[in-house]
Order: sequence, then structure tokens, then C-alpha cells
Amino acid sequence: MWDGHDLRGTGSVSWTLEGADARITAVDAAPAGAAARYAVLPGLVDTHVHLIGNAGARPADFLTWPLMTRPEEQVLHGLSHALAALRGGVTTVRDLSADDIQFSLRRALDDAVVAGPRVLAHGMVGMTAGHGDMFIPAAAPVRKPVADGPDACRALVRHWARAGADGIKIATSGGVLSVGDKHAWRNHTRAEIAAIVDEAHALGMRVAAHAHTEAGIAIALAEGVDSIEHGTLMGAAQAAAAVAAGVPVAPTLLINDRIAAGRTGAAPEQVHKAGELVGRRDALLRAAADAGVDFVLGTDANGHHVRFGDQMEEVRAMAATFGWSPARALQAATSRAAAAIGRAGTLGVLSPGAAADLVVLEGAPWTDLADLDVGRIVAVVSRGRVVHGALPG
Repeated sequence: MWDGHDLRGTGSVSWTLEGADARITAVDAAPAGAAARYAVLPGLVDTHVHLIGNAGARPADFLTWPLMTRPEEQVLHGLSHALAALRGGVTTVRDLSADDIQFSLRRALDDAVVAGPRVLAHGMVGMTAGHGDMFIPAAAPVRKPVADGPDACRALVRHWARAGADGIKIATSGGVLSVGDKHAWRNHTRAEIAAIVDEAHALGMRVAAHAHTEAGIAIALAEGVDSIEHGTLMGAAQAAAAVAAGVPVAPTLLINDRIAAGRTGAAPEQVHKAGELVGRRDALLRAAADAGVDFVLGTDANGHHVRFGDQMEEVRAMAATFGWSPARALQAATSRAAAAIGRAGTLGVLSPGAAADLVVLEGAPWTDLADLDVGRIVAVVSRGRVVHGALPG
């Protein structure tokens, strides 16, 4: 048993069903001399995904598919992605560009209408011509809501809170996949960011900040956000500020690697932007990790550039980039990731009172991360129920 922090040795995990959910009741050591064939880990936690995208067999353009597909259908595609994540050992995901589609899916999963992972959903508060807005062609008549000015930003935070959001996402720099965007562009004024963070915190919601550049990261940290997404060009000053504030960072390595390599049908503009970032990224992030930045699992999985089920590959990439031990990498995907989304002690750990979300696999990934592979999964337990594979015996 590996409990989210350390190796616990050979033993057993017990849990009790509580309606649609389940809690671990005991984590017990086995009698001396007992042999173990399987490894048991907490279910992985991916702190940065986008559930809504084409999950069907028919190819579709990444940017236009949401504009061409009815919301009713989008919910089913999102469920398909959620189930793919579950089969890959991920029992909790946080969607960072959510609206009523994801809120509805989360409620259905929480009510056990269908089996699936735990979903947290953050509503996006972006500006006109900002990173989120530049995903939608200028002539498209149906657009996601944006907010300009501190009062409008507060109003949109309140709108998402009323709709059922768990948190808020903002952008303090431009992005890679947004059309016509530049990662160095400023998003929102300081007054707007301050209003968003203040209002979200007043309503009990965390704020995740998309930020690639030094300036974007610095502004987000100064205004009190709760996590940094990407953090690609984080310098020494921003790393020190993140450590001092205890702000975790989701580095989303695979998606930018793949776009920079021209894979997954990326447009030339996207390839160029990702290449600019990736060329400088690894040395900066390794230095930040050495300085103590709390990097956690966050893939930016969208079913197109990064698949749901690629999370274990992302963990291995993080370990290679940061020079981590297998145990530190596993923490990033379990207990540390859970803490990053405000679920410390209840998710990402094997301990009494925690959620009964488990992965059973062959091997010892705390010794060799090659064993952290979807091909080695024996069973996945979510909310106390076997949702993939079968428990031994």
C-alpha cells in the first residue's frame, strides 16, 4: 500500500458504502511474512482538464466542434472523457472552463445517475479578446460570457457561483491554442483581477490562474490566486513568491510538447507559440522545482491534444523534467494534487475517513515509475465501487 504520502507496507484497505459515496474505514497492516502481489494507490487527481470536446469516432476540428454540437450531445461526450479518465486510474478531475454542461454532468455523477469520477468545475471569467474569448471565431454568433471592468467581473463570478461552480478560472496571460493570441499579451487589468479574486474568495471559491509569462505569473500571485496553471516561464522571483504563498503549479507538460512537435493537427500558429514556450520551459521549471515549488498533476487533457488516460504518462514526464524520485511524483498526482484543489485529507490518500477511491495495479511504482502505467491497472475503485477491471479474489 502506498497511501498518498509514503509506502505503508503490505496490508489491506476497507471501506463502507454511504449511499452514493463511500469512505475508507481502515488501513491495516498484514500479518508478518504476508506476501503482496498487487499495489494499491489512491485514485489519481488531475487538477486541470477540459471534459467537453469530441469523444466520438468521427474526426472533428478541435475549435469548431463545440460550436457545431448541441449541449445535450456535449454532455455525453464529456461523460465519455470522464469514463476514459477513470479507466486510466484518475478518480477526480477539475474542469477549468466549465459552464452549465459540466455543472450538470457533475451533479449527475454525484447523484450516482451514472458512474464516473469526481468532478470539480470552475467557471471562466475572461475578458473580451482575452485567452478564453479567442477560442471562438469572430463571426460566431454564440459566445461564452466575458467580463470587462471590475464590476462586470464581480457579476460574472456571482453568475458562476449561482450556477453551481466550484471555483473560478482566470487568465493573466495569453495562450497557445487561442486563435490570433500571443502568450505575452496581458489579460485583465490589476483592478479586474483583484475584483475577481476578492469576489470568488468571498463566495468560498478558489481561483485558478492560466499564466505562461513571468509578468502573468507575478500578477496572479500578487493578487492572491490559489493555483497557477502552466507557469511555463516562471522565473526565480515568481518561484520564490509561489513557495512563500504555498501556491501549487500545474505544469501541463505533454500538451505543449505535442503542439510544439506539430502533432494532433496543430495549426502553424499554435506550433510556433508552443515552440517558443517549450524551448525555454524545462530549465526554468526544473529550477523552480529545486526551489520548492509545489508542482502537481494537471494535464490540460481535452481528448484531442492530450487524451483522458494519458495522466500516468504526464506523471512520468514530470518526474523526468524535475528530477524527482518516484515517491515525489506519486505525491504530485495524489495527496498534493488533492490539496491543490482544496481536498487535502479527503482525496488522494488512503486513510480512515478519506474517500474510497483506489487504483490496484501490478508492480511497485514508488520504486519504478515505469510501473505507473495504464497497462498494469488491475482495478479502479471510485466511490467505493469497482468501475474498471476486477478486484483480486
